[in-house]
Amino acid sequence: MNAPLGAEVVGLDLAKPVSSDDFARIHRAHLDHHVLVFRDQRITPQQQVEFSRRFGPLQIHVLHQFALAGHPEVLIVSNIVENGKPIGLGDAGHFWHSDLSYKEKPSLGSLLHAQELPAEGGDTLFANMHLAWDTLPAHLRSAVEGRRAEHTYLARYAELQARSPWRPNLTAQQIAEVKPVVHPVVRTHPETGRKALFVSEHFTTRIVDLPEDESRALLDELFAHSVRAEHCYRHEWRAHDLVFWDNRSLMHLAAGTPDHLRRKLYRTTIEGDTPF
Repeated sequence: MNAPLGAEVVGLDLAKPVSSDDFARIHRAHLDHHVLVFRDQRITPQQQVEFSRRFGPLQIHVLHQFALAGHPEVLIVSNIVENGKPIGLGDAGHFWHSDLSYKEKPSLGSLLHAQELPAEGGDTLFANMHLAWDTLPAHLRSAVEGRRAEHTYLARYAELQARSPWRPNLTAQQIAEVKPVVHPVVRTHPETGRKALFVSEHFTTRIVDLPEDESRALLDELFAHSVRAEHCYRHEWRAHDLVFWDNRSLMHLAAGTPDHLRRKLYRTTIEGDTPF
């Protein structure tokens, strides 16, 4: 791939048992490239769950109503409406983010398997947050080192709810599942030791211990720098693609799908560690 991240895995059928040697190679490649693309994977949701679980425990999304029947670990990402009701989360990824950064233990990585793709649109963009840190200007580095920021799932929920049919009203129990958390602005990857920016326009609300105007100005600069074109890879989906990305290293964004075209994918999410 001609991009600052990402690799294609060729010749592996995830519908068959993956040997320990092949799994070790996949794990190493995931750490090295941050996004892995497995082409033409004709796997069942159960096979996706089982492969995902080899990397760690799976996390269940707070919007339980969009879980695949019989597979609570699988989130349906879809703009399809059946019988007047959305079958999945149709505006997932509308803003740049790292999955579940709003949890005490954010996601290690996510796997997204294409079920039904539109004839146009539907791309996913990924931004390399290690590169964003490595290329951060000195004045911004000194401004954020040692700082912590608040993340909350509710940061832009009302805004999303107002613009689309995909966001249901949350129950008290769901709100209790997504209490705000505080994480380092710059996190260290627990497996590689590399530093990465760990803030996003979707879930990061403020930098702790800074006045609101300073916090907002600094976050805006970090967001703009993070998603510069030279830090990004744009994935154009093909039928049966399975894409596996590292949420400790990246942010991602859904580029959008025309309203009249159907799109459906299945997502599993692996639990990570408390950021440090």
